[in-house]
Amino acid sequence: MMHCTMDDLVAVRDGEGSVWARRHVEECDICRSEMDALYQRVAQLKALPALRPPRDRWPMVRDVITAERAQRGRRWARGGLLLAAAFAGLMVLLPLMHGRAYADELAQVKQHSAQLEDSLQLYDLDGRVMSGSEADLTAQLEDQIAALDGRLSQLSERAAQDAQLVDLWRQRVDLMQQLVQVRVTRANYVGL
Repeated sequence: MMHCTMDDLVAVRDGEGSVWARRHVEECDICRSEMDALYQRVAQLKALPALRPPRDRWPMVRDVITAERAQRGRRWARGGLLLAAAFAGLMVLLPLMHGRAYADELAQVKQHSAQLEDSLQLYDLDGRVMSGSEADLTAQLEDQIAALDGRLSQLSERAAQDAQLVDLWRQRVDLMQQLVQVRVTRANYVGL
């Protein structure tokens, strides 16, 4: 014989059970005792005391949450102000630091350029005859140096800390080194 499941018994208790389940509970002693045990469990659960807090704690919880949010907001605001102050300080100090670095680098590049000018004077061979390719290369380098000198003279002294000015002086030094190399090679060739 097949007995009712717990779902069948609950459905019968709620008045929704099938005809077979209701008839089986009436005829079967085992299923009827299970149904009685189910009623007793429900009655025992209903007899348990209701657990309620001794007083309403919501105002205290709300106050704690509000205080935590306010404290978190103050922390974010304080952190934001510190970050803004650090950024502003960096924006003020960074150009000063770079300005000194550019000024130092500019002085070094100008000094190197002056040394190359002196070196060119040593290898000036009193207008001796050059080959066509040497004369062409020398003329191109001298023209490029003259163009750079023109651009350098147009820049104002306030731009002495500018990276563009340092870059132009570097280009001038590179061209001067190439010109010195052409003249040193020619002097060595003539000196043989």
